[in-house]
Amino acid sequence: MTTHPGVTGPVWDLQKEDSEMNQHHPDETSAGGARPGGDAAAQAHQAPHGAQPEKPGGSLPLEGILIADFSRVLAGPYATMLLADLGAEVIKVEGTGGDDTRTWVPPRRPDGVSTYYASINRNKKSIVLDFKDADDLAAAQALAQRADVVIENFKPGGLEKFGLDYDSVAKANPHVIYSSITGFGTEGEGAKYPGYDLIVQAMSGLMSLTGSPDGPPYRAGISVFDVMAGLHSTIGILAALRQRDRTGDGAHVEASLMASAMSGLVNQTHAYVGGGTTPMRMGNAHPSLYPYEAMPTADDDVIIAAGNNTQFSRLCMVLGIPEIAQDERFAEVGDRTDRRDELRPILQAELAKHTAQELFEKLNDVGVPCGPINTIKQGVEYAEALGLRPVVQVGTGDSAVPGVRHPLSFNTMNPRYDLAPPELGEHTEEIKAWLKTEERTPR
Repeated sequence: MTTHPGVTGPVWDLQKEDSEMNQHHPDETSAGGARPGGDAAAQAHQAPHGAQPEKPGGSLPLEGILIADFSRVLAGPYATMLLADLGAEVIKVEGTGGDDTRTWVPPRRPDGVSTYYASINRNKKSIVLDFKDADDLAAAQALAQRADVVIENFKPGGLEKFGLDYDSVAKANPHVIYSSITGFGTEGEGAKYPGYDLIVQAMSGLMSLTGSPDGPPYRAGISVFDVMAGLHSTIGILAALRQRDRTGDGAHVEASLMASAMSGLVNQTHAYVGGGTTPMRMGNAHPSLYPYEAMPTADDDVIIAAGNNTQFSRLCMVLGIPEIAQDERFAEVGDRTDRRDELRPILQAELAKHTAQELFEKLNDVGVPCGPINTIKQGVEYAEALGLRPVVQVGTGDSAVPGVRHPLSFNTMNPRYDLAPPELGEHTEEIKAWLKTEERTPR
């Protein structure tokens, strides 16, 4: 029995020959079992043991756009990295201590760099500026005056005393797109609260949904609203740039973690807003669908997502109980959801006769969504097996490091990965010298 295709350990020698890069490294799995999805995927595409340089594509859509990045930690840096991947020139402004995430370890890369910092700071140049120093502050203001986009996530009002708030920057640079990211908005009581994802997960209601019904609330496994706010800021910046193309006007784009949470909780928020229902914790269950959760098998759990009548009928066929799909108690989606406690033991009794791998193959073959519960390692390896090539080479030559691919692909261009995450202040002198010239960008 074959296992999930994969890579093992940190990837550093990014210049290996293809023959070595494509060696297969099977996982160790309990009881000798394979991870569901491993067999077919391995035959289709073996995961490389590292990243290959990207082939150059067409010109990138944000080439010539200069971004002054005064943000730190996650939401803002994630937004600017995505924009940099698409061609924008991003100058990361850091204090003398650097972005907080530089010290967020473990885990580390083999060279000691925080993987958290590295995950969101490629394709940028770093300048260290101390706003208490008159010359450094003047450099920061000059950078903001030249920028097409300024992005910051200071506490509301925190940049005003430095002349780097929206009103001050827009007075000198009326065409600027100024993006602010806060925790709870810029008006009223929310303006005084700092923006931490964990706090917003709690106060937005997300944690009331996460965990077992009879257990404590849990945070999501990532800083989900930081990521959402970064994505929403990216959308806002791109929309404002498009509007500027039409009108010539700059704009102030505001995003907050709390607003992103209200939007990002989608059906759960609307259950209350539109239906007057307050959702509560249901573990892995779905409030409106069944079966749509983790299900036990003869060995490992799998996710089964039979979201409509056709899929449920096919699930019952594979399990050898086609009559259940015809049972009037379970005929419609709402019936199955209302009677999940009745239906669950019927399905579990049949699922126990099959391994997770068998169900993965048989259910997907008939169009019933089914998948394993992977580790992050296995998830990356499976993405490789599917041909998604999630691991890319960032930077060139000896400075190249592994990174995660930009989430979008295009048939006309390739996102860039030419600059490894910068060392603190790596480009300070270069950028200060450029600010004394009339050149449009430092590239």
